[in-house]
Amino acid sequence: MRAWLDSQLRSKVKRAMPVLSFPAVQLMGISVRELISDSDAQARGMKLVADRIDSAASVSLMDLSVEAECFGSTIRVSDDEVPTVVGAVVHDEDEARALEVPKVGAARSGLYVDAMRKAVGLISDRPVFAGVIGPFSLAARLLDVTEIMVDCYDEPDMVHIVLDKAAQFLTEYCLAYKATGANGVVVAEPVAGLLSPSLAEEFAAPYINRIIDAVQDDEFIVIYHNCGNAVPNLLDTIYSIGASAYHFGNAVDMADILSRTPDDIIVMGNIDPAGEFRQGTPESMRKAVLELLEKCAPAHPNFIISSGCDIPPLSKWENIDAFFAAVREYYGSC
Repeated sequence: MRAWLDSQLRSKVKRAMPVLSFPAVQLMGISVRELISDSDAQARGMKLVADRIDSAASVSLMDLSVEAECFGSTIRVSDDEVPTVVGAVVHDEDEARALEVPKVGAARSGLYVDAMRKAVGLISDRPVFAGVIGPFSLAARLLDVTEIMVDCYDEPDMVHIVLDKAAQFLTEYCLAYKATGANGVVVAEPVAGLLSPSLAEEFAAPYINRIIDAVQDDEFIVIYHNCGNAVPNLLDTIYSIGASAYHFGNAVDMADILSRTPDDIIVMGNIDPAGEFRQGTPESMRKAVLELLEKCAPAHPNFIISSGCDIPPLSKWENIDAFFAAVREYYGSC
């Protein structure tokens, strides 16, 4: 995987790497509810997507409810949308201390690991990455996203207790993915993108760094995703965690991010998932892709174009196809 990263940096023609998995439901004629409940469907969906698009890698479902469900959270599931977490399971320090760290295999985690094992067997022409939530974003779902922002000031010990348990589980979860033969994992930390630099240094960076130290090596890499709008203020802290590559959302100016990024660090992003992939048109997508590439690619060989976040399940495939067509058009003219 180190060689793969080096090849991405050296190549003059970049292959896009969007976070694209849930729209497979349209190719298979099934619902999101069915997709998240069936490991065969997930692996088959990843294979169908890989066969259709010329991407740098295959990325599994970015379902950020899986890990919280393992800890006992209630999950809202629908036929058309990505699952969401409902309510908190930790309300005070006593409950934080009593919170049990689940085993990998609890709830749907075993199903998702099994899906990755099957996908690795089906997709052999590019790296295959699993997807997990980050420790701070997991803790935010267990404590409530709004409450954790206050708790960082008023109940820091409680937050650290939950973060420690989140990191324990996520480390084992990533190692289980690693054992399937996956080439790496995309760790999504959207809630950490709401923190101030000082809070990010205390409550986010140490725990994601702990996971990276435990799982990343020459054969298995970590790609860090953060789509928060505070990312520009957090870059020093984010780059200190030691991930192999970084993926940012459409809330930030990618050219600004790249101007403050060392040339040997791969950065991915950030076409609007909702505004372009879900609600745009092929024409608006082409315009957005070409503008972003013209703005970022010439001066920054470490830039790989991607979606800003996970592409919604019902995004139009004509827009997805237009995204890849525009990438080919840009690099074909270079």
